[in-house]
Amino acid sequence: MYDDIAMHELNPRPGVIINHPQGENLYDGVPKDYTGEHVTAQNLYAVLLGDRKAVKGGSGKVVNSKANDRIFIFYSDHGGPGVLGMPNMPYVYAMEFIDVLKKKHAAKSYKGMVIYVEACESGSIFEGVMPKDLDIYVTTASNAQESSFGTYCPGMDPSPPPEYITCLGDLYSVAWMEDSETHNLKRETISQQYQAVKERTSNFNNYNSGSHVMEYGNTSVKSEKLYLYQGFDPASTNFPPNKLQPDQMGVVNQRDADLLFMWHMQRDQKRNQKCLSRLQRQ
Repeated sequence: MYDDIAMHELNPRPGVIINHPQGENLYDGVPKDYTGEHVTAQNLYAVLLGDRKAVKGGSGKVVNSKANDRIFIFYSDHGGPGVLGMPNMPYVYAMEFIDVLKKKHAAKSYKGMVIYVEACESGSIFEGVMPKDLDIYVTTASNAQESSFGTYCPGMDPSPPPEYITCLGDLYSVAWMEDSETHNLKRETISQQYQAVKERTSNFNNYNSGSHVMEYGNTSVKSEKLYLYQGFDPASTNFPPNKLQPDQMGVVNQRDADLLFMWHMQRDQKRNQKCLSRLQRQ
């Protein structure tokens, strides 16, 4: 993780990151192996391939997997046609990433792999180029030609706490994480989560916005239970009421999220100026 959120000057709760209006602090205690300038495509590829010699900076940890291991990858950033964003150049390009997956498969260092990708046009990374014989199953937040969507945004329902002027999460990401938090992962299959996330990400009842969750690669992996890839927390079946999934979700196109943030920041500045003027008059 680039790690520029928790202590950012605009974060209303320093040291805290939430992704739900009533969410707990997700930052405390999270291991961060590669941050800042060390978040690079080169390190991503080296970590995935288990190549310690190719890693530069960070903790040096790599995915040193064996033939019977399963791997789960969640990638979240900006995106465009055939490209995934990286905080440091160069970006992650479709064919380079596919080549890395092919090398990982050729090394016979995993039994199965599941990849979730949150980005605009994220389907373009795999559309027409993702092999079906790598024992890898992929889902993406959007197809090859559309944006993904932010949610828990200010001024929308459900909205974040009043001090926040930015969206708390991406709809696809929120959908799969909250699904995992509210189900027994030893019973739920990858296929069941895909269907739930697909429905929630594209169907908002009174809202007519959304993206199309896509799937690529080896779909036979879908029959496996989620815990094999995401792990299992026995407490996950006793979720608090505020984690229940709302029937409707206010959303904003990811490419408009910055505009929404700046609009709310300007509005708050004007309010503060008015309050200051009133105090000065008094």
